[in-house]
Amino acid sequence: MTNLLIRKMSVDDIEEVSAIENESFTVPWSKKTYQDELTLNQYANYFVILSNDVIVGFCGMWLVIDEAQITNIAIRKAYRGKRFGEALFQYVLNYAIAHHASRLSLEVRVSNLVAQRLYKKFGLVPGGIRRNYYTDNQEDALVLWVNL
Repeated sequence: MTNLLIRKMSVDDIEEVSAIENESFTVPWSKKTYQDELTLNQYANYFVILSNDVIVGFCGMWLVIDEAQITNIAIRKAYRGKRFGEALFQYVLNYAIAHHASRLSLEVRVSNLVAQRLYKKFGLVPGGIRRNYYTDNQEDALVLWVNL
């Protein structure tokens, strides 16, 4: 059985997280963005999931008063489809609840049906569309949310 660990992201993780970001997104965040999120944004909470001491994914969430917003979530391509994303999302959801969030939301590409299925497992429902949300191809984002 794989040895799994989920923990807070540290600045030492930025290099590995950036590699996952680059293989997962067409418009990846910069290392500086992660540095700023971890050191300057009081609302930011970032987590990494490790399998046998290797970072295989990450998730970011802003927690403002009682609202949680997922900023990003990604799993290394080689580890997708093995429930790492599900475990990580469950952990972050539990963290939001433990920190008194009453609602959680996120945006997902309308074409990303795999991610949408995952989020719907956790009770997230469509709340609207953000037109031309993604800058790489002007794809719409589906806004999903759940009351916690």
